Amino acid sequence: MFLVSFGMETEPSKYFSHTEIRGRGATENPAGRFECENRIEVAEEWDNYETDKDTLRTSVTLEMAKTIITRNQSPDLPFDRSINPYRGCEHGCIYCFARPTHSYMNLSPGLDFESKLFAKPNAAELLAKEISKKGYECKPIALGTNTDPYQPIEREYRYTRAILKVLAAAKHPFTITTKSDLVLRDLDILAPLASKRLVTVGISVTSLDNKLSRLMEPRASAPHKRMNAIQRLSEAGIPVVAQIAPIIPAINDMELENIMKTAKEKGAKSAIYLLVRLPFEVSDLFIAWLTEHFPDRADKVMNLIRSMRGGKENDPNFGSRMRGCGPYADLIERRFLLQSKKLKLSKRKYDLATHHFKVPPKQGDQLDLF
Repeated sequence: MFLVSFGMETEPSKYFSHTEIRGRGATENPAGRFECENRIEVAEEWDNYETDKDTLRTSVTLEMAKTIITRNQSPDLPFDRSINPYRGCEHGCIYCFARPTHSYMNLSPGLDFESKLFAKPNAAELLAKEISKKGYECKPIALGTNTDPYQPIEREYRYTRAILKVLAAAKHPFTITTKSDLVLRDLDILAPLASKRLVTVGISVTSLDNKLSRLMEPRASAPHKRMNAIQRLSEAGIPVVAQIAPIIPAINDMELENIMKTAKEKGAKSAIYLLVRLPFEVSDLFIAWLTEHFPDRADKVMNLIRSMRGGKENDPNFGSRMRGCGPYADLIERRFLLQSKKLKLSKRKYDLATHHFKVPPKQGDQLDLF
């Protein structure tokens, strides 16, 4: 095996064998788009490069954030602020639109994104300070917009739970989007808030097939566990949105109606869907994944995606980037609307209350007497 490097001379990047990346989503670890070099790994037939390789391990770097609430002005989103206690995501969803953000850390959007993670230990403290500022306007905060707040490392770090405690104490409305049944751990916080219309949970389900789910999102909860989470959250009185996202043509689009039906039976009150998006480096990573796991239909899948994106692999434009365009996108939308009507699933509508909000007490403040 030898390395071909373009650009300045540096230490060669580590080659990842099939043994090392078992249980990961990406099949490669390309350089980010801001790097001044790129490398190609070439293995000779006589080079047994997989001998005695260990599985690629997850590393976590603590990052002392300066701010924690991220704001947006996107007309496509039903919220204008969000919180992400982690960078990168161990779930390893191959299609994740957030993968390119790892390039800002001089890391790869490929395997680095799902194995080299960052955690923000001061997230809850920053949140309390930011929502206590003079003139702060209370609006719902979204958790899980860039990476999953309940990814596996949350079991140890518990930064999401710390954030929930701050929001609960302030009676601040929020939403959660996750692929993990770890959200059930925090029922003690979420259930009391639901009665005051302060929380909605979105459970993302891409497939009911365990094998396909493991290929697309290898370290996320299995489909039946996510459906169980929908049921238990619903039984606790917490509004649940079934999120069929993303829909990938010729991969999981045929499951749309069945996922909606199963989610409804488990207690979901509303549903949404999103088409697959392939921004920046995600496109090449997704194509490599398709070629590896679905060589018989890789070309068909990409042609259908391009047909919904104006002939390109990605459409960044507001309005069309979530729903797509063209006959195939229209067909998926029609199927979704018909099934929603049949199952009486409403459109996503958070309808969360803001009038309960109370500024968190500062250290040294006198306690209320009444």
